[in-house]
Amino acid sequence: MKQLIVFFYVFMISPVVFAQGENEDPAFSTSPDLKITNTSVVFDNRLDQLIFTIETEGSGGNSIPNAFGQMDGAPVLGYVFPTTLKPTDVGFSDTEGIVAMALTSHPDFDDTPLWDEDNDRNYANDGVIWHPHWVVLTEDSRVEGGLAVKQFDPNNNNVTLPPTNPGMPMYMDSPGHPVITKGNIIRVVIPTYRMNNQTQFNFDAVTAYMQVNASNPDLPMLGVYSVYSIASGDLSLPYTVSQ
Repeated sequence: MKQLIVFFYVFMISPVVFAQGENEDPAFSTSPDLKITNTSVVFDNRLDQLIFTIETEGSGGNSIPNAFGQMDGAPVLGYVFPTTLKPTDVGFSDTEGIVAMALTSHPDFDDTPLWDEDNDRNYANDGVIWHPHWVVLTEDSRVEGGLAVKQFDPNNNNVTLPPTNPGMPMYMDSPGHPVITKGNIIRVVIPTYRMNNQTQFNFDAVTAYMQVNASNPDLPMLGVYSVYSIASGDLSLPYTVSQ
């Protein structure tokens, strides 16, 4: 965690500037693994859990980014559920933006310091394994995808993040919920108490390419550069939780 904190706090002095989305794998744009065919969120009242699912034409979670070799410019691939949840429902302080559950893979860094996803007793080497983040997204015209994870001044003492956050000055949490890939699906299972017991909300599903920026202060730290598929077609968040 300390490495992540130091890296992001000194990002403005880095001499290297990367182009928007330049480390995107061109195969992603046509990959059936990233073409959404269906999505759902189901409330299981027996176990008091919510099951978020994306179905694809190909294999869910099969495509992953190639390592770039450093965090600045690092590629991030995501299966993302934008929702109508409030930031306070998932442990953030009240702020404007879209609360989203993002299932991500990024081989160049690990931002889940509390979790050992590959069970090898090394908690800092498994960023490539699909894992969840709660994030707050805001519109950002500086990136081609038009969205970015919301940042804040690290000296702002009025911002609250969940204690499981990875230590970055962004509205991001690493809650450690299990992510399952099987056949054409990718899903995450979340206890309702970790979502303020919310079982009624709207959502959508998106596959997208993101990229880390730690050298250009005119770009967001984590912006969306390409959107491959949107379940609704227009990001209108029309879907509701099935009981």
